[in-house]
Amino acid sequence: MKPCRLVYYVAMAVVLTAATPSFAQSLMEQGLAAQKAKNHQQAVGVLGQAVKENPHRPETWRARAQSLVALGRREEALSDLTLGLAANPKDPALLLSRGKLLGDLDRRPEAIAALSELLALKPKNPEALKERAENLINEGDLDQAMADLAKARRLAPNDPWVYHKTGMADLCLNRYERAVADFSTAIRLSPQTPLFYFSRGELYLRHLHNREKARADFKKGCTLGHPLCCNELEMLKSAETKTTDPEK
Repeated sequence: MKPCRLVYYVAMAVVLTAATPSFAQSLMEQGLAAQKAKNHQQAVGVLGQAVKENPHRPETWRARAQSLVALGRREEALSDLTLGLAANPKDPALLLSRGKLLGDLDRRPEAIAALSELLALKPKNPEALKERAENLINEGDLDQAMADLAKARRLAPNDPWVYHKTGMADLCLNRYERAVADFSTAIRLSPQTPLFYFSRGELYLRHLHNREKARADFKKGCTLGHPLCCNELEMLKSAETKTTDPEK
């Protein structure tokens, strides 16, 4: 009987060991379903259980961080991404998410360092190049930013955000006509993105003093739902009213 009991215990151990990943998988699926339904509080709880069950799944850490960001708990999200990297060293997706979040928190030198670490592993990652470039622009390192964006453009020639970020860099360099061309390319590649119209409209209004073109861009951006475009459009109308009727 003893050998049979030993076989029984071994079999049970195999079953329990195999069940653990599937349980974590089930929690992951539940968490993603809650996240998709925008029930981020529930998602955070369920995905928290999932990372305890299996901390070696980077996508679970990233998903939980996304829900924490959606709840406005960005510092906690950053902590999750840091813990995720401790359990999954040098995971590219976690490094990218952490770099992006550090940039959003205005911790740009740290963001640049995190994205540089990723680029040391994956030098042809256009997302990392774009994100590092944006942080470099905000830090005033425009030459390196333009180098990153040029490389990103070669790797992803149809990515509209590459051109938008390049336009922002050209704007900082006072290269206004180039910036217009960059924003126009971004619009051509993604005509339903209202931010692109806002950026070009601001350039037309503030630097090229072309109110008609600015108005056209703000109108289009407002139609697409960008509140700042709507605000600029109203301000233009108000200014024109005062010009034609000073008593108003």
